[in-house]
Amino acid sequence: MVPGKDISTLRFKVIRQYKQLLFMGREYPRGYRYFRENLHAGFKKNAGLTDAKEIEQKLKFAEYIEREIAALYYVRKYRAMKRRYYDNDN
Repeated sequence: MVPGKDISTLRFKVIRQYKQLLFMGREYPRGYRYFRENLHAGFKKNAGLTDAKEIEQKLKFAEYIEREIAALYYVRKYRAMKRRYYDNDN
């Protein structure tokens, strides 16, 4: 077990990460329902993990996914601004 990390602390982190991803999924391009179903399936698949190191690895992957979603939204916002403010005749 990872020193200083017990299962209840990791459980709290997992729930917090799940809620954060759900919140970020509201604006997902393929729709919230699609995002929520896939997110739920991904977390449910790993629900039986008991090793703290494996749970930490999965949390790091979830944080990576969170950053990727943020980047996706940033690019989407940038493209919308570019269409809005620059001439489309180029």
